[in-house]
Amino acid sequence: MKLPDAAQRGFAYTAAGTAARLNGELTPELYAALRAAGPGRRSIAGYAIADTMTFVPFRRLPLWLKGRTIAAYVADRWDIRRLAE
Repeated sequence: MKLPDAAQRGFAYTAAGTAARLNGELTPELYAALRAAGPGRRSIAGYAIADTMTFVPFRRLPLWLKGRTIAAYVADRWDIRRLAE
C-alpha cells in the first residue's frame, strides 16, 4: 500500500476489500492503512472501505469506521425520505 505506482497501490486496496469480503474482518494493520489513505469517496481506498463497512459485522469494526457506517446510514435514510416526498 506504500508503493510509488498508483495502479499497484490500487491493487493492494482491492485486496484489502476482498479480504474483508472473504474473512469478515481485517487486521489492525489493514484498518490503519485504510484510515491513513482517507475515507473519502474519491480516495484510493474508498471501495475497500465500502466493502469493509458492508462485509465486516458492525461489532468488529474499529470506532472510526463505526462512526462512518452510522453517518452513511443516516445520510441514506435522509435521501430516501427526501426523495419520497
